[in-house]
Amino acid sequence: MIAADISTVLPELVIVVWAMGALLFAVYTGKDKLTPALTWGTAGLFLLVALWIGIAGTGATTAFGGMFIDDAFARFAKIVVLVSAAAVLVMGQDYVQRRGLNRFEYPLLIALSVVGMMMMVSSGDLMALYMGLELQSLALYVVASLRRDSLRSTEAGLKYFVLGSLSSGMLLYGASLVYGYSGTTLFSGILSTLGGEVPLGLLFGLVFMLAGLAFKVSAAPFHMWTPDVYEGSPTPVTAFFATAPKVAAMALLGRLVHDAFGTIPGDWGQVIAGMAVVSMFLGAIAAIGQRDIKRLMAYSSIAHMGYAMIGLAVGTAAGVQAMLVYMAIYVTMNVGTFAFILSMERDGRPVTDIQSLNQFSKTEPTKALALLLLMFSLAGVPPMVGFFGKFYVLKAAVDGGMTWLAVAGAVASVIGAFYYLRIVFYMYFGKETEGLDSKMAPVQWALMMGSAAIMLLGIINLFGIEPLAAAAADALVR
Repeated sequence: MIAADISTVLPELVIVVWAMGALLFAVYTGKDKLTPALTWGTAGLFLLVALWIGIAGTGATTAFGGMFIDDAFARFAKIVVLVSAAAVLVMGQDYVQRRGLNRFEYPLLIALSVVGMMMMVSSGDLMALYMGLELQSLALYVVASLRRDSLRSTEAGLKYFVLGSLSSGMLLYGASLVYGYSGTTLFSGILSTLGGEVPLGLLFGLVFMLAGLAFKVSAAPFHMWTPDVYEGSPTPVTAFFATAPKVAAMALLGRLVHDAFGTIPGDWGQVIAGMAVVSMFLGAIAAIGQRDIKRLMAYSSIAHMGYAMIGLAVGTAAGVQAMLVYMAIYVTMNVGTFAFILSMERDGRPVTDIQSLNQFSKTEPTKALALLLLMFSLAGVPPMVGFFGKFYVLKAAVDGGMTWLAVAGAVASVIGAFYYLRIVFYMYFGKETEGLDSKMAPVQWALMMGSAAIMLLGIINLFGIEPLAAAAADALVR
């Protein structure tokens, strides 16, 4: 039995052993001199584990008495998390070296947080859920304040820690209510106790848990940490916040509501739909006044989580499929955009003011065109892939009888297009100002151009993501 359990969690164990072994090796040898090797080694391991999960994973198995679930849904989310984490690690390496952030702990903390994310998407029990969530969060609290000589970075880490602790408290309180009323912490057990009328206390527990997870996914009105943490954290850390943790938290949300509360979608669907509407409009409207591109991307992230939550709110397999497709597209867009943000500098100093992009197309036409494609895709302009991501979730809402939610999403998307298109306007039609020194490392250039190309070429068949997401959704919504 133990051997079968270990076999099921082997991908996670491999990354843990690597992180702990590398930590001990670095401490007793060259420490920060090993950072580039550790970064590339960790990213390479992520890609190998993603390939392993994709090839070797079949069917659905559980481990440790149902606390850990390995199915198509978990595998899809894990692969997206691992690939995006690898991309962010390698594209931030040049920035980390040039800005004096060469800490050997950075790639290892990222590795441990990724293990937490993998645990989150495979959790089949309230305790496993919390263990994965805290492993992810504790590592991210540290990397948010990686720049120890910066007040803003320290402030970002402290804000994230304090508000993350608050969200963990809400989640734990909700979990204790759910356990008190259902008598079990297993998702499958909670589901079986909901045969008759659902106790009001259990619904309160569900709402508290949804609120706690909304913090992690930065959905309004629990988004307050996001703009300050995105702005204050080192840019490679911000890029990581905007990608892998979002996928893991959204997948965990889907796992919780369908595996533990799948028989009452009408109850949790209202809560998620409400958060989706508030997130979309707050992200769309608040971003209009932003002049710092990292804060703008923070509000963009809030809005995009709202669109993804539309798919979950519907409560159907088609809705889950739409959410997974949307998250895969969202991560790709963000990797390309942050590859460019990492290269924004003037006189050797990082620049984040969007007005610094004035007339950027004259000096760097290729990069400007790639950023235009990414901005159009983020805005949902056809025929970019971002349009099809939004189309999927809005269609799922209409098919699920929530047309009002689809209409709200369409209106918010139109409002949000303004601040994406403003960046394009600055690049091509802005006033003549002091330009940027956009020096890109080869990896950053490759990831930006690759992401931009995907935004255009992905319209052919979305690179085969649709059937994989459909299989993952069917595994969750049975």
